[in-house]
Amino acid sequence: MSIATSGQGPTPLVLIHGWAMHGGIFAPLLDALADDFTAYAVDLPGHGHARDSTLPLQPDAVCTALRARVPAGAIWLGWSLGGLFALTAARDAVLAPRALALLSSTPRFVQAPDWPQAMPLAEFDAFAQALAADYRATVNRFLTLEVLGDAGAQADLRSLRQSVFARGEPDPAHLRAGLDLLARSDLRGALPALPQPALWLAGRRDRLVPPGAQRAAAALMPHATFVELAHAAHAGFIGHAGEVAAALRALAERAA
Repeated sequence: MSIATSGQGPTPLVLIHGWAMHGGIFAPLLDALADDFTAYAVDLPGHGHARDSTLPLQPDAVCTALRARVPAGAIWLGWSLGGLFALTAARDAVLAPRALALLSSTPRFVQAPDWPQAMPLAEFDAFAQALAADYRATVNRFLTLEVLGDAGAQADLRSLRQSVFARGEPDPAHLRAGLDLLARSDLRGALPALPQPALWLAGRRDRLVPPGAQRAAAALMPHATFVELAHAAHAGFIGHAGEVAAALRALAERAA
C-alpha cells in the first residue's frame, strides 16, 4: 500500500477511499483539515500508487498491514467502500481507532428483506457485468453517479475525472474484488459492540448510498451521530469540504 501524509495538526486521521479511487481524491478535504489533523491518506491495494500491490483487497488483511504504517489511536475516516475498512479497524486492538467517520458509507451496500435502504441486487449485478465488459466506461459512469444531484455536480464531476486516473488506472482484478466486497459484506451485527464515537455523514442527494441507510446504521451504535448535508451527493467532501471538515472537528472534540 501507499500512504501520503499531510497536515500539521495534533490529531492523526487515517483516510480510506472508495471503489476505483485513491487517497488523492481527498485533496479538497485535506486542505480544509491541515491545521487540525495530521492525515494519512491510504491507497488501497490495486489503486493509485499501490496498483501493483499483491495484498488482497480484504479489510482484515489491509488493517493488519496498516498496524505498522499508521498511528494507533487515530480517527479513521472511510468513504463509501472505505467505510468497511474503517469499521474493521474499529475492532482491531492494535490500531485502536479513537473515533470513526463514515462518509456516504453503509455496513451493507445491497438490499435485504430487513435492509431496504440500499441498492437492489439486480442493479448491483448489472453494474458488475458492465465492469467486466468495459471497466473504463463503467468507472466513468460510476463517477457520474457519485455527483448526481449535488448542487455543484458539474464542478465535482470535473474534479473526479481529473483525479481518478491521476495515479494510473486501477487494477481490474482489484476492481472486481472491490465489487465482490460491496456485494457480500454485512457489518450490521458488529455495530452495537463498537465503543468509539462515530459520525455517519450522509449527502441528502446521494443516489448510491441512501441517507436512510446511514441513519439506520447510526441507530445501531451506542455513541454515533448522524449528520446530513442538504446539498451534497455521494462525494460531498469535494464540493462541501468546509462542512465535512467542521463535522470532523466536532467528532475529534467528542473523542478527545
